[in-house]
Amino acid sequence: MNKLFLLIVSLFIFSSFEEQRPYQVKKGDLNKDVELVTSKGTMVIRLSDSTPLHRDNFIKLVNQHFYDGLLFHRVMSQFMIQGGDPKSKTAKAGDQLGGGSPGYTIPAEIKPYLFHKKGALAAARTPDEINPTRESNGSQFFIVQGRVYDDADLNQVETRLNGYKIPEAHREVFKTIGGSPSLDTKYTVFGEVIKGIDIIDSIAAVPVGERNRPVEDVRIIKATLIKRQ
Repeated sequence: MNKLFLLIVSLFIFSSFEEQRPYQVKKGDLNKDVELVTSKGTMVIRLSDSTPLHRDNFIKLVNQHFYDGLLFHRVMSQFMIQGGDPKSKTAKAGDQLGGGSPGYTIPAEIKPYLFHKKGALAAARTPDEINPTRESNGSQFFIVQGRVYDDADLNQVETRLNGYKIPEAHREVFKTIGGSPSLDTKYTVFGEVIKGIDIIDSIAAVPVGERNRPVEDVRIIKATLIKRQ
């Protein structure tokens, strides 16, 4: 009965998402990258074709200028920077953020080969307790900063991943570039920063206050599709 209930809920959410998708992504847009201009500098993001629901949704929102003016409302040094809450556009100092969305969720597209290395773009979501099928928030995302790990660190992380073994190739990335391996298998990774990765560090270094909101606003000035180099 519980499994049947979860299946029905999952199908309902998927249907709700489909109803929100009258927007048809242009074929040419699938070969473009996203330029994210922030108050701390510019990043270029490449979306993954392995996660088409998240890819197309992000392209739709970028083309609708949804992200223009929004804040990175949650910043955790050596972990990640999070944005995409539509309520953050006009938020005043002290306002609690993180609960906004465009009104729908996206079915999970968790792929084991898309992992939380530094620069990974992933979808934010509500916790498993209320979201057992791990649907993503319709607009909120985070970009991984993380840190560099050694084998002992990674072994400890594995003990908290319910039997998941970190692939050797991923281990090498975590030991050199860094990332947040504790998030693997739990969130949908749907792209990565391919240019301006130092901007992640600049944003992650800002002073934060309550609920890890930056004391001074860090804003997405503009998000646009650009020709892939």
